[in-house]
Amino acid sequence: MAGYPRWHTASAQGPRERNADAVSAYALAGAPGITFALADGVGDDPGAGRAAQTAAAAAARTPVQSGPVAAILNAQRALRELGGTGDAVLVVAMPFPGGYRIAWVGDSRAYAWDGTVIRKLTTDHTLAEYFRARHQPYSPRMEHMVTTSVRTTKRDEIGTTEVVGGGLLLTSDGVHKVLPPATIDEILADPEGGAAALVETAIAVGGTDNATALFVEQPEVDVAAIVTGRFPSAARSSAA
Repeated sequence: MAGYPRWHTASAQGPRERNADAVSAYALAGAPGITFALADGVGDDPGAGRAAQTAAAAAARTPVQSGPVAAILNAQRALRELGGTGDAVLVVAMPFPGGYRIAWVGDSRAYAWDGTVIRKLTTDHTLAEYFRARHQPYSPRMEHMVTTSVRTTKRDEIGTTEVVGGGLLLTSDGVHKVLPPATIDEILADPEGGAAALVETAIAVGGTDNATALFVEQPEVDVAAIVTGRFPSAARSSAA
């Protein structure tokens, strides 16, 4: 649609029994752009996939004026109404003129893209990150143990940030915990195949998880600046 950025997404099941990742994109009437949400179901069962789909859809359809923290909380309500025990991690990017307001729980990530390199905007909510930030030892397994999720999070545990200008990349851990930043930079240099190539490469090099990416291309006329935690009613950014 005219006035909206070019974007594309891709997802692969990989060696898992099912794909429990989900993406949703929605443009509410009168909104300054498209809201994007990427969710990664916790586990490898049907409930994880339903949780991711439900969370992503509820988050993306949250009114922009409510903000991305409200989007996470709307996803939480939707999961509780769904019933069961399925859970997911989630990152949401909500448009405002010139950029995106971002909120997340768990280890799904958002990156800024300036046409040359990515810049990580989010901090993983994992046990590994918790101990790393405190200069304490941790095991590789802790990289996959999340400390927040859609079903369990409290408002003040939701991470928040903003990005002004440039492109945007959302990924599940099946992409960013497999591909180093330099490889992601190289792949995104060809934006037409960016999301698909990221996912394909993550699986090809031995990724053992579902892999999902959503790439919003850099506008032709751009302002490159990043501002952290400046939007109204923002919860504090937290690694735990």
